[in-house]
Amino acid sequence: MKFSEQWLRSWVNPEVPREELVARLSMTGLEVDSVSPVAGEFSGVVVGEILSAEQHPDADKLRVCRVSNGSEEFQVVCGAPNARAGIRVPFAMVGAVLGEDFKIKKAKLRGVESFGMLCSAAELQLSDDHDGLFELPADAPVGQCLRQYLGLDDAIIEVDLTPNRGDCLSIAGLAREVGANYGAPVSRPAIEAVAPVHDEVRPVELLAPQACSRFVGRVIRNVDLSRPTPLWMVERLRRSDIRSIDPVVDITNYVMLELGQPLHAYDLAEIRGGIRVRLAEEGEKLTLLDGQDIALRSDTLVIADHERPLGMAGIMGGEHSGINENTTDLFLESAFFDPIAIAGKARNYGLHTDASHRFERGVDWQLPRQAMERLTALVLETVGGEPGPVIEAVAETQLPTPVSIRLRNERVSQMLGLQISEEEIEGYLRGLELGVVRAGAGEWQVEVPSHRFDITLEIDLIEELARLYGYNRLPVSAPRASLNLSANPETRNELPVLRRLLVARGYQEAITYSFVEPGLNRLFDPQIEPLALANPISSDMAVMRSSLWPGLAKAVQHNQNRQQARVRLFESGLRFVPQPSGELLQEPMLAGIATGSRLPEGWANGADKLDFYDVKGDVEAVLGQGGALDSFRFEAAEHPALHPGQSARILRDGELVGWIGALHPQLVDKLDLNGPVFLFELRLAGITEGRLPAFAELSKFPEVRRDIAVVVKQSVVAGDLLQRIRDEAGPVLKNLRLFDVYQGKGIDPESKSLAIGLTLQHSSRTLTDDEVNATMERVLGSLEQDFNAILRK
Repeated sequence: MKFSEQWLRSWVNPEVPREELVARLSMTGLEVDSVSPVAGEFSGVVVGEILSAEQHPDADKLRVCRVSNGSEEFQVVCGAPNARAGIRVPFAMVGAVLGEDFKIKKAKLRGVESFGMLCSAAELQLSDDHDGLFELPADAPVGQCLRQYLGLDDAIIEVDLTPNRGDCLSIAGLAREVGANYGAPVSRPAIEAVAPVHDEVRPVELLAPQACSRFVGRVIRNVDLSRPTPLWMVERLRRSDIRSIDPVVDITNYVMLELGQPLHAYDLAEIRGGIRVRLAEEGEKLTLLDGQDIALRSDTLVIADHERPLGMAGIMGGEHSGINENTTDLFLESAFFDPIAIAGKARNYGLHTDASHRFERGVDWQLPRQAMERLTALVLETVGGEPGPVIEAVAETQLPTPVSIRLRNERVSQMLGLQISEEEIEGYLRGLELGVVRAGAGEWQVEVPSHRFDITLEIDLIEELARLYGYNRLPVSAPRASLNLSANPETRNELPVLRRLLVARGYQEAITYSFVEPGLNRLFDPQIEPLALANPISSDMAVMRSSLWPGLAKAVQHNQNRQQARVRLFESGLRFVPQPSGELLQEPMLAGIATGSRLPEGWANGADKLDFYDVKGDVEAVLGQGGALDSFRFEAAEHPALHPGQSARILRDGELVGWIGALHPQLVDKLDLNGPVFLFELRLAGITEGRLPAFAELSKFPEVRRDIAVVVKQSVVAGDLLQRIRDEAGPVLKNLRLFDVYQGKGIDPESKSLAIGLTLQHSSRTLTDDEVNATMERVLGSLEQDFNAILRK
């Protein structure tokens, strides 16, 4: 919000310089973005009156004017199109200085002498208007210094308010803050009820009382809109970055800036019957004041008559009901709209107005009648008219409930770390116009005024005290605590360790959005209905991901589109799975994706493509980090997002902990990826628990290696066969390795040959041949019985 320092100081004027005032506002949470002068640097410019304006003898676009400064007359050549006799304008006399170094001198233009310059607003840096002379009111005192007359030794202060401080979007609110900070008295303009001179009213119906619980209206007849807006009001509006439009609109804007209550004026002749505050009908048409035609939605609150909508409540009025040069009778509106009813509505229609900005943050629900009386008085003073009685419709049960909060001095000291005297506490709170009543020793019952929507708890009051006391004055001390070292279980496989492992294996960590496009999530996880967002950022971020794969697949797509053929990415994050109970499961996951060549391009590396077992090796490295790889098992299974022949679920002691496989060819095509693409996803809770290492003395006795090759059906899973060997061989089996798989000549087409190496060793003695042979016979017998395995000769 922008405002004039002079306007603020007309309400409250602490004896501090501008710099200190600006710094204090920022320190109390009203951050000052900028301070700028209201006009450029100039001197020697006075109010001049053009006595005559004649055509220049040798130039069609120049006029020769006689200008008075109140005591003398001067000849000035001027090219402004609006230079004419009888108007008063800024007159820079000879010797005046505009800007830093532009000095006005006697000159000769096309043979005619000129003694001075008549100025536009742009030449004085008052605005960007350079189309003509800056016309002053007819009663401007001729000869008076322009800076003094317009009060240009002023500054425009811009504050950046947080959304909870809508009470400071007015001079009244800012003055309240300054007064509370400095203990300075606040001088408000006297607002008295304006007596009606006729009895014309328009009935008001509140058909959506939960959205509009108070509506104040008034009829004013026989206004004269040909009268100009007072210059002092135009200047205050300009310094608040609001341009002058017409007297009535200017007054509504002025009262909004002064008191914080948005107002609106309608052409009474355009209102059919009474006023109805209601929700719009779906698709109902309205042309706004800015000329935009919109189709209203059914959740939009409108001000309407008995035939059609007049405007969007709290946002913008309609064009047909707006005032114009032919308007003679007005209907004035001052209302309270619930912030929830207005929030986001302007943005939905591509709008943002001063009114919506205030109503979305909360406007004082007890202010509309007072604002109406102020508006009425200024309208009558400016354009005349005959006021009718105030019309007020109130839904008492829908008005906000006043808040009363118990404040304890002990709690203040505890939270702020210092003791503030009870007199200071009461002074600060009363300065903010809070009702303070003693409720015992060191306790108060505080009544929150209607303009402070953001104060609901005791801690809010303590924050107010901290602001006004001064954050920079609060004591600073280092926290002291007795801290014990937390246990770091050796069996836990921490996520940072797994991250470093994957990075060492050539992966790069990615962070993708938790929001994904519904169709994309369905491709990877069709059996889960994801949680839809109520207010998504965009249509392709409309649901919460139930898997990390969609985001990683999009990341691979992004990289491949930029000529990155070899991509290895991993991500750790949450997936979000709605439960039948209505709760949302937020489960930490570790996922990865890989595509391209097995090894980076180089003279020593081949160009082999990545395959399933390369990624399986990476996953086994992750699972084996905790020393419990033998507790995990890969089992062939189908997943909707994975290739039917290259996918497996990962089990730990029979419990599902993850999936691994090649991306389904259909998904590769739909996502326009260069395949094959391999993925894995693991539940962190299922893989982080490891096994505590234990020391075992190395055997001093020799190892015995026996290699066998067995023929089994192709359906036999090698992992099951190896586990059976471990069970039968017992503790003497120190190492077991599958080193060859053969299918081809000499082997039944439906079978395969598995070559397995067994390393046997006893910890306390040398194994005899008989013991080794007995162990091998036991192993072969078990394989023959369980898998119909045949030993290849």
